[in-house]
Amino acid sequence: MRAQDEDGRLGPAELGAGLGERATLVQFSTAFCAPCRATRRVLADVAALVPGVVHVEIDAEARLTLVRALDIRRTPTVLVLDADGRIVRRAAGQPRRADVLAALGEAL
Repeated sequence: MRAQDEDGRLGPAELGAGLGERATLVQFSTAFCAPCRATRRVLADVAALVPGVVHVEIDAEARLTLVRALDIRRTPTVLVLDADGRIVRRAAGQPRRADVLAALGEAL
């Protein structure tokens, strides 16, 4: 499995879910990660608030090939993708809602 297509984009094949019409918030999580649960709530809230944005959560332990290919080193890690699936921002750790909204500004 390739981590990205030839143009450096992530798509449904890599993510296991469709891209948002305007942007996609991709969260890499693990089962016993407490900050991952809080991150899930923040990203789901933002996705519900901003039209055309979707939140995709990926179990890092189940998708080790993708994790290695994208150099994900800790959970939670969040990638912000533009409408074409290009990574425009990435951050490790639990994000604040305001930071997620600011990062989305770069993707929209």
